[in-house]
Amino acid sequence: MRGKVILLVGIAIGYVLGARAGRGRYEQIKAKAQKLWDDPRVQKQVHQAEDFAKDKAPEVAEFLGDGAKKVVSSVAGKAGAKKTQPTGPQSTPQSSSAE
Repeated sequence: MRGKVILLVGIAIGYVLGARAGRGRYEQIKAKAQKLWDDPRVQKQVHQAEDFAKDKAPEVAEFLGDGAKKVVSSVAGKAGAKKTQPTGPQSTPQSSSAE
């Protein structure tokens, strides 16, 4: 149901933005969209979506925070590894056995 509503809204927005039918048609579409938005069934779905988002927001924030910490520690670990490794060619002492 939610997918259908999103599709219809997308189609309506696309038509309004792309239509060359004039101001009268725009006003007609605008009135129908407002009527649809004010429909109690649509508002019920809107409130359910808002409540769902409010309930899940702390979980999402925690998940994103944990992910960000992992990325930072991974990048910091790689940067630290580069600092400890030599960056230039190695010069090893060679024994001169030709003496």
